[in-house]
Amino acid sequence: MSPFLGVYLSGAILLVVAGVMKAARPGDTARALADLVPGPLGHHVRLRVAVRTGAVIEFGIGLCALAFPRPWTALAVAVSYLGFTAVVTAARSAGGVLASCGCFGRADTPATVLHLVINAVLAAGSGLVALGFLVWHDPARGSVLTVLGGQPWSGAPLLGLSALGAAVAYVAMAVMPAVQAARNPGMPTWRPGR
Repeated sequence: MSPFLGVYLSGAILLVVAGVMKAARPGDTARALADLVPGPLGHHVRLRVAVRTGAVIEFGIGLCALAFPRPWTALAVAVSYLGFTAVVTAARSAGGVLASCGCFGRADTPATVLHLVINAVLAAGSGLVALGFLVWHDPARGSVLTVLGGQPWSGAPLLGLSALGAAVAYVAMAVMPAVQAARNPGMPTWRPGR
């Protein structure tokens, strides 16, 4: 079994959470991405539809990855996080440390270096799990219960630590930067449309 299975599961959990958040509130993410999308595609209404569609796809990838760990689901999670890494990189280069990427359906989700690192780690870990399924002939049939059944205590500790990892990543990417900005009121903050 791949030693990166927990990273993959954490990434899949985050995809589900972020997908739900963006589908519920696509407007904030659309505003956050407006400066990154050139020309007529950057129109707010079109971006809202694109964000909601992407959020549903993101949710679906995360849910499939959680339910059916396979090489293709692990690869889909890895590709998703590679895409997010590119968006965070673009947001940082467009507006500095406090620019927003809208990753969690909120326009005030700053694109920090830590955010970039977490996305890259989730992409790499999920990619290694996909490789592990192919190279090490890990079980690629059945459900997540099949995979967890091969773990100590039927995978309960792995699943718990994966959920904890997803929660810590969420706090590091969405909550900590906002708290740091609030602690330093003299720091310029990112605002939609800026």
